[in-house]
Amino acid sequence: MRQSSVRGEGRRQAVPEPRGTGEGDSPPGTKGPASSGAGRRQGGQRKTAKGGRGLRVVRWSALALAVLVLGAAAGGYLYYNHLNENLKKEALDLGDSKLGKPEPNANGQTPLNILLIGSDSRNTAENVRLGGAKQDADRKPLADVQMLVHVSADRSNMSVVSIPRDTRVTIPRCTDPDGGRVYPKTEAAINQSLQHGGPGCTVATWKELTGIYIDHFMMIDFGGVVSMADAVGGVPVCVKDNVYSHDSKGHGSGLRLTKGTHSVKGVQALQWLRTRYGFEDNTDIGRAKAQHMYMSSMIRQLKKGTKLSDPGKLMDLAEAATDALTVDHGLGDVKKLYNLGNDLKRVPTERTTMVTMPWQYSANEQFVEPKPGDAEQTFSLLRNDTALDGKDKKKPDKTPAPTQPKGEVPVVVQNGTASMVYGPVSGRAGVITNELVRLGYGKAAANTVLISQADTTVSYPSEAEQGDALAVAKALGLPKSAVKSSKSVEDVTVVVGNDWRAGTTYPKASKTEDDKTPESADALNGEDKKACMTVNPDYTF
Repeated sequence: MRQSSVRGEGRRQAVPEPRGTGEGDSPPGTKGPASSGAGRRQGGQRKTAKGGRGLRVVRWSALALAVLVLGAAAGGYLYYNHLNENLKKEALDLGDSKLGKPEPNANGQTPLNILLIGSDSRNTAENVRLGGAKQDADRKPLADVQMLVHVSADRSNMSVVSIPRDTRVTIPRCTDPDGGRVYPKTEAAINQSLQHGGPGCTVATWKELTGIYIDHFMMIDFGGVVSMADAVGGVPVCVKDNVYSHDSKGHGSGLRLTKGTHSVKGVQALQWLRTRYGFEDNTDIGRAKAQHMYMSSMIRQLKKGTKLSDPGKLMDLAEAATDALTVDHGLGDVKKLYNLGNDLKRVPTERTTMVTMPWQYSANEQFVEPKPGDAEQTFSLLRNDTALDGKDKKKPDKTPAPTQPKGEVPVVVQNGTASMVYGPVSGRAGVITNELVRLGYGKAAANTVLISQADTTVSYPSEAEQGDALAVAKALGLPKSAVKSSKSVEDVTVVVGNDWRAGTTYPKASKTEDDKTPESADALNGEDKKACMTVNPDYTF
């Protein structure tokens, strides 16, 4: 079990849960099953609902869909249009973020960030059948599965970061495009962001939390997930002991497996993906690890083309999946999904890494929150397009000399503290401009346009200015990693980010060149075929 993510073995987690997240779990504030073993959560713990039974598979299935749909659609133009009409489309971002898209690298490539959302909506009879809780049919859905897929600019690796649905965050102000209702900024569990106007508010929340620009989202509900699981033809999973996720109080998914490796599909695959009672400490952390194992195994199966050669099965899958899928307008047709799938296929399985955002309990243990240091380190790696597997090729450590005296170097300084969560810090560009002048950069000048950026950077327009940019960074106490090439600037440009919101001394805590993924992220490599789930002793037979 992850020691650094679960604070204190056997301690309670008591996060208030919105009503109606599924049948079978204990109501908010009530105790779960008795637990006597170390490392298991007891009473009052926040639970991911049994209502998530179908949506748990979506994490990789939504991406696999991009590869599968066009295979089915190839039969004809009319069917292609029909599948396009199935797709539901909504706005990408409902917030007011000024966060910009990352600059292309030297080869003109940019990373790709896709937010996968699993909705617990019960807006159809099929969703009610799969998710239960008929009383929630009219409730606004929650985003109970959230996972950011980061594909590197050169498509050599992929990193997948999930976040516990109970994580307490600031949900920024969001405007519902249907009717114009404005939801004010609030502190709440991140899964409630979907209720503030739709998936675009979940995207806005992630952007503010991580400082990562998000290109697309894909959201799926319960419907069609079983068909998608069946189409793969079975996914190998492993348990270290016999497991039966069931007890007299109605807790559990019904999963029953003997010790060892089994190929699961259909209903049994859904049971695996929604099992909390039975894995590790009976919390969402164990469930997330089981989902990561399933996803990694499923990716390997898809790479081999397992059971995907039957055109009839592909057409059934395409029909069900597109009918259940909601995407942003930028992914609003099947061809775009197909192109996305081809992009993802380029990533080697062994360069795929899945992690859970490092988290900890709040001081009063009423909810969970990002783990200081470790969570930001994880997000920083993605912002800087650094692979979470630590296998990026080391860049040559070249430090070209400045090409002109510092008093002759034009430097533009811009305020990048336009955070929708913390609010902008007025005058930051002026403060750092004055500091540069004091340091001898007499041609430093402030750009008054306010933007949002997580990290402070020093950009340069061409190789000729690289030495000057490195010298500016050194003068300000910034690490070399802050210096970046940019085609959108004309002079050496300093953007003062949200990591430097006060003073003229760059915070030492941020001066890190560390490119390692924190151990608390509990990374799983996509090629790890020996991964096996630990079974909770209270749910074995």
